[in-house]
This record gives sequence, C-alpha cells and structure tokens, in this order.
Amino acid sequence: MVRPRVVLSRHFPDNVERKAQELFDAVLNPDDRKLTREELSALCRDADGLLCTVGDPVDAALIGALPDRLRVIASFSVGVDHIDVDAAKARGITVTNTPDVLTDATADIAILLMLGAARRASEGDRLVREGLWQGWTPTHMMGSHVSGKRLGIVGMGRIGLAVAKRAMGFDMTVHCLARRVPDRAPSGITVHTDEERFLKECDVLSLHIPLTADTRGWLNAARIAKLPEGAIVVNTARGEVVDEAALIDALRSGRVAAAGLDVFAGEPRVNPELRACPNTFLLPHLGSATTETRSAMGYRAIENLQAFFEGRTPRDVVGR
Repeated sequence: MVRPRVVLSRHFPDNVERKAQELFDAVLNPDDRKLTREELSALCRDADGLLCTVGDPVDAALIGALPDRLRVIASFSVGVDHIDVDAAKARGITVTNTPDVLTDATADIAILLMLGAARRASEGDRLVREGLWQGWTPTHMMGSHVSGKRLGIVGMGRIGLAVAKRAMGFDMTVHCLARRVPDRAPSGITVHTDEERFLKECDVLSLHIPLTADTRGWLNAARIAKLPEGAIVVNTARGEVVDEAALIDALRSGRVAAAGLDVFAGEPRVNPELRACPNTFLLPHLGSATTETRSAMGYRAIENLQAFFEGRTPRDVVGR
C-alpha cells in the first residue's frame, strides 16, 4: 500500500521524525532551515499532508498554491494564527493542532517569567556574568514579593487554569477576566466581567489569549493605565497581543515595574528598545520547550495525521 506523503517543515525531535517515517513517506528538513513560502510550496507539490510550526506562515497564498491532493495540515502548536484556517477550509483542507500536551510546560514558564521579572533576575544574572557584582548590601537589587499579591489572568483556558493553580501555591489571590470560570477551576478565583475593575486588581497581569483580530494589541496604553502603579506584565501567549510601544513607554516611566515575556511581535526580531529595558526578563519562546512536551506535541500531530489518512476524524480539528 502506498503510504501518504507528508512534508515536515522543520527539523522535529528525532523520535518524532522516526515515527513520521514509520507511518508516512516523510519529507524531512534535516538542516532545520526556515523555508520560504515558495520553497514550502514546491516541497508540497506531491504531498498529501503538511506538518508545520508556528514559524511557518501558512497564509492564503501558500494554501492557494497547494496541490489538490493535499487535504490535511497538522500544526505543531496550540495556536493556529499562522494558518489561514478559512482559506484552508475553503479548499477542503482539514487543520489540526496540539492542545493539552503543552499546558504544564507553558504554565511553568509563565511562573518563571513572573518570578524573574519580580526579582530582577536578568539584571542580577548580567551583573554576575559580567563581573560587575560588588558584593551583598542591604539595599542592592531589591525586587517585588509575589506572595500575597493579586494575579490577574486574561484567558482562562487550559494554560490560564494551570497558571492559577501554581500561583495559589505562592499564596496569591487569583482574578480572571471571563464570563465564567470553567468547572475544573480551583475554588477561590474571582471572576470579573467588568474589564476596568479587573485591571485595577492586577498586581501581576498574565496573558493567555489567542491572537485574533479582536485581541491584537489588546494590552494597549489605555489598559496599562488602569493597572495598579508598578504592576508586572507576563506574556506567554502571542507577542502581538501586546502593544509593545505602549509597554516600553510604561516600563521606562515605571508605570509598569517589570515585564516577563516569552513571545514578541515579529519574532525572532525583538524590538531593540524592549531589549534595552533593564526591567524585563526575556525568553526566546520557550513555553513548550521541554523534551517531554515537544515529543508529545509531535506525537499528537502525527496521531491527527494518521487518523485523517485512515478515514477517521482527528481529535484536534480546528474550527470543526
């Protein structure tokens, strides 16, 4: 029996690629070079499926150039803002993602960002590495205590809930902006439907919303102005949900005391003005970057592809 031909847009963990080769006629990218739209389109010319990542702009132009035989796109991610899902649906192409498996890893990074920003970890690390530390003093490198503070979560999905549970371990009070809290949420979360009241309760604001037309630039100057003076901002969602110019202004003025960011607008190119802010703790999109999680994401994507080719409905169809 002829095996389905699947293009893998990047180099995935070795065990994931081996699994893909067992099940499919897999076209690999061993050099892990980011492919242009034209290169990816050419590779997909004789393909039945595509396994892509958040770094691949699978836009309407690329989808329009895909062959008729390609009927499934599996994304190695939860978010699918890099895929024009409507264009895919119009072509009869099924799109899948990888929810659930990266929840804990991303929630851990959110807490790391919160602590790193609050305790000035980047500044301290730089002092030690550059040999500039002059020794302990009573007032040196004082940051902010998070225990007992108020954490505000925007986006109470799987990751938001996992962050809430972890924050409660630090004796933080948790607030969320939502119509309701999911049934599996721990008790003690305060739900807000009024945005202004919610923002006033956020000593730390953690963003966990998908990137859509409505959420692009959600954290803007107007919303920042409603946060308590000296709040901390954490973002593990998508860089574009933050108006970076407004955040930079707030960091410079002290209106926002610090920010912990794992995602950026236009990444991997990070705004140099943001990099120059000393009161930031910045990571290179590490939310799901554990060996266990990336393997689980790959297996989940392959499971979706396998189900599709066997005539079954994949469990992670987007926008079904």
